[in-house]
Amino acid sequence: MRKKLLATIIIFSLVSFLGMSPAWAAKKPVKLGFTYIMSGPFATYGQFAKKGALMAVDEINKAGGILGHPVEAFFEDSTGKPDVALRAIRKLVYQQKVDCLIGLDSSGVAKSVVPSIPQMKTPLIITHAATPDVTGSVCNRYTFRISLNLAQNVKTAARLAAQTKAKTWTTIGPDYAFGHQSWEYFQKYLKEIKPDATFLSKEQVAFPPFKTSDFSSYITKVMQSKPDGVLVSLWGGNLINFIRQGSEMGFFNGDFEVLITLGAATEVLSALKDKMPEGLWVGSRYWFLANQSALNKAFVKNYYARYQEYPSYNAHGAYGAIYSYKKAAEKAGKIDKEAIIKALEGLKVDLPVGTIYIRPEDHQAVTDACWGKTAADPNYPIRILKPMKIFKGVDITPPVTQTGCTMK
Repeated sequence: MRKKLLATIIIFSLVSFLGMSPAWAAKKPVKLGFTYIMSGPFATYGQFAKKGALMAVDEINKAGGILGHPVEAFFEDSTGKPDVALRAIRKLVYQQKVDCLIGLDSSGVAKSVVPSIPQMKTPLIITHAATPDVTGSVCNRYTFRISLNLAQNVKTAARLAAQTKAKTWTTIGPDYAFGHQSWEYFQKYLKEIKPDATFLSKEQVAFPPFKTSDFSSYITKVMQSKPDGVLVSLWGGNLINFIRQGSEMGFFNGDFEVLITLGAATEVLSALKDKMPEGLWVGSRYWFLANQSALNKAFVKNYYARYQEYPSYNAHGAYGAIYSYKKAAEKAGKIDKEAIIKALEGLKVDLPVGTIYIRPEDHQAVTDACWGKTAADPNYPIRILKPMKIFKGVDITPPVTQTGCTMK
């Protein structure tokens, strides 16, 4: 009896020390499983996501959890490869028994993995991978996306391109779904706005392989084609190398317009600092200075205090996914997987980026987009966006009838 009494005292003391109630300690934890690129040249994206996720978990647990359940986070490395990502996701579902999956960076990985998600009967919230197919041709009732997809972001690029004097356009982008689809959608949307726009042929555009580190031959090819404008859809380490090499070769000397779809990623801006050319139009799925709401200001302030850096869109994506799950759980009144799926459909949730709406028909978020011109500012160690342009989600999101999604 003395041993049991002593054990009880220890447990209650520990619970009290951690600021939790005995009821909290007895509740089953909500397990969230994250799969991002955590190693290699694109690892900064996964590391930023992990930081955002851990901050959200700490905030929510300190506030009492989700419906009184403590939250636990589990992280796996996709390495940017479909087979590795699928094994990681299966490990999270079948070994860790997670309640929800969150993540995915590469569009190629997402398109390969998403068709297998219904077998696991576990909701997946995509926060980065942008291929329209995962909320289009391969959509399913278990898969959601809370961030801008490629079609939404490229539509803003086309609107910006239409406002320039550039008539003939080319592209340089990664040689897989993301790069090719970015170019396809850009041509489609720009032609709708500016019918006299022209585009260079397949032989003249540049699609370097994903593992490329030396972009000099591709830069030369684009420059020699003498376009009026260039759409750049490279990202991560590829974009950093491209900009460094392009600067040395005179790519950004103003001979043509340059639009970089993911140039406002703070992972890229932090790596380049003052080596990032000024005056380039760049986009992002979240920009920490775009939304002046109290929610965003608190997010940026707390993130900076914790990590001594500004949040990237991947940090925001993971952070926002957890709060979206929390809102869905509160809407459903429970953490049952099927109930969460139903609650995510048609969900409206306020995030630092603004209010997003997850369409029930295809599970794609309707969310605003931000673009701006790179500019130096003595108050920041990285280039900021000045001026900025905000594009409303309702104006840039293709109608459901054009997505190719048939929800099963």
